[in-house]
Amino acid sequence: MNPAFWSATKLVRALRAKKIGAVELLDLYAERIKRYDGEINALPVLDIDGARKRAKAFDRKSARPTLLAGLPMSVKESFDLAGHPTTWGLDEYRGQPVATNAVAVERLLRAGANIFGKSNVPVLLADWETANPIYGKTVNPWDHTRTPGGSSGGAAAALAAGLTGLEIGSDIGGSIRNPAHYCGVYGHKPTWGICSPAGQALAGIKQQADISVVGPLARSADDLALALRIMAGPDSIDGAGWQLALPKPARTTLRGWRVAVLTTHPTAETDASVQAAIEDLARFLARRGAKVSARAVPAFDLDEAHRVFIQLLRGATSARQTPETIAKLMAVKARLSPKDDAYYARMVRGNTQLHKDWLIASNRRHQMRLAWADFFKDWDVLLCPNAATAAFPHSMPGERWERMIVVNGKQQPATTQMWWAGISGMCYLPGTVAPIASSAQGLPIGVQIVGPQYGDLSTIRFAQLIEREYRGFAPPAGRYE
Repeated sequence: MNPAFWSATKLVRALRAKKIGAVELLDLYAERIKRYDGEINALPVLDIDGARKRAKAFDRKSARPTLLAGLPMSVKESFDLAGHPTTWGLDEYRGQPVATNAVAVERLLRAGANIFGKSNVPVLLADWETANPIYGKTVNPWDHTRTPGGSSGGAAAALAAGLTGLEIGSDIGGSIRNPAHYCGVYGHKPTWGICSPAGQALAGIKQQADISVVGPLARSADDLALALRIMAGPDSIDGAGWQLALPKPARTTLRGWRVAVLTTHPTAETDASVQAAIEDLARFLARRGAKVSARAVPAFDLDEAHRVFIQLLRGATSARQTPETIAKLMAVKARLSPKDDAYYARMVRGNTQLHKDWLIASNRRHQMRLAWADFFKDWDVLLCPNAATAAFPHSMPGERWERMIVVNGKQQPATTQMWWAGISGMCYLPGTVAPIASSAQGLPIGVQIVGPQYGDLSTIRFAQLIEREYRGFAPPAGRYE
């Protein structure tokens, strides 16, 4: 395989052994970006000259004791990278470089990363299509007519096309998991709170948003473990009082894992291709000695969980709304029928809810979180989809809540995709994405591996075992070799 597609773990080994130089590897990615990224537009912000100076410094060192050893990589545009703007796709932030690095960025740099650019995002990180008025549209490397997902769409596309060594993203409603699934790479949504989001926010915002996390994307599950090791842990203030100690995985093979499987649900029907891919994996796991159940679910109404998630999600993102927008939503809310339970109505109510209503919803969330904890006493992981289909066509008309996708020959609201991200994410649970199949159209299909709170190393370990024994990353066939 072309070294551009190697895992970050393999690249770091080669850098440490001096089988490849830091400048040589950076130049490989720079040449590929020049050749391919004009059509993909995954990495609109670049600092190749600055990165080359840093790479020369890495090559001059007689030894590379750092974890990343000069690995060239990029970061999602929403992370502060000193000397570059953090715009979230908003024109008012164009041309306003920040002075400091996000905590995650600083930790990667201290670990020896050579960050050479930033990957594209949708406006306010609020779409499954990645486009904004500053940097334009990013396409899926597997099929340029389709979305790479969002909001970490540029990150996943850059990895899939072999344009970067490692990436980091953020996730509140699937923004790491969906792009990883759509682009055929790996992603990890950590347990809420274990990775500091400081510096992954618009100017002036300092509090961590409810549900939202930051985490890695990569071409290997091994890379997720490596990146999480670097990123996780309290910031300097919280670190005065607590330290992170994630439980180590109990198993080194697939035998003995207790695996619950949920491939579809009446509230969020998934395409037959997605269901079949996960069912094939489940049968393989059973043959390898895992205990597999297609009937085990947590002890609460999963449809209710989705309603609670949307209320909490829209509560978390309501601070981004301008006073004018809130006034308009309040007027819409006054006209809504009490029986209207469509996504748009839920979104309006969530953005304009009383704090008391949010507290009631959050308490219900914590009741469900405890039910998940009971569930994971009997099961190690839950396997489920990341989305209803493989990557869908780009540039769909209308607002997000008006768009439709085709699932098993029927129209389904695109917003239903969030069901698979929300039922676990709102309860703080980790979720690891691993590629497991291809659709009839040759598009990637991934599985979401959900684990107990703080079970991050176990969900990543399970992805590592799938990668080694079942299926791993493969580049888009014939496109970017």
